[in-house]
Amino acid sequence: MIRVVLPYHLRTLAHVDGEVTVAVEGEATQRSVLDALEASYPMLRGTIRDQVTHKRRPFVRFFACKEDFSNAPPDTPLPKEVATGAEPFLVVGAIAGG
Repeated sequence: MIRVVLPYHLRTLAHVDGEVTVAVEGEATQRSVLDALEASYPMLRGTIRDQVTHKRRPFVRFFACKEDFSNAPPDTPLPKEVATGAEPFLVVGAIAGG
């Protein structure tokens, strides 16, 4: 199981507290984790990535093992620690403004 930490507003939308877990078939990649997350929580479709292009939404970032995966290709393997559930995959709402 992959552990996923969502920002507060997405946890509220998904009606969950704390982190969630999702089952990923095959290799743990950004794409496979987000596919499993959207399958388990359909109300999140379109909030993290565009429903048509599947590109990351602006102001949403992805981290795994303190490494920024936001601009990595979607099929890049995630670290072994994330794949085994030892470390979470983080979906972070970026902050902008002045």
